[in-house]
Amino acid sequence: MEPRFLLLSDVAAELNVSDSQVYHMVRSGELPAIKIGGRGQWRVERTRLEEYIQRKYEETADWVRSNPLTERDAE
Repeated sequence: MEPRFLLLSDVAAELNVSDSQVYHMVRSGELPAIKIGGRGQWRVERTRLEEYIQRKYEETADWVRSNPLTERDAE
């Protein structure tokens, strides 16, 4: 069974980005997360990560539709 909550480093590994990029995504509100414990450690719920990934697929599809590939781009 997969854990419900992920460390920021786990999220970074899933997305193949740096820990600092994930921290920025969390702090900016782009990726929902919670702070827990006396030291305020960040955790991202797995379902929130999956929702974030789906949202990024949708945003990318919208961008591709708005920016069609031209002959010059194909080279």
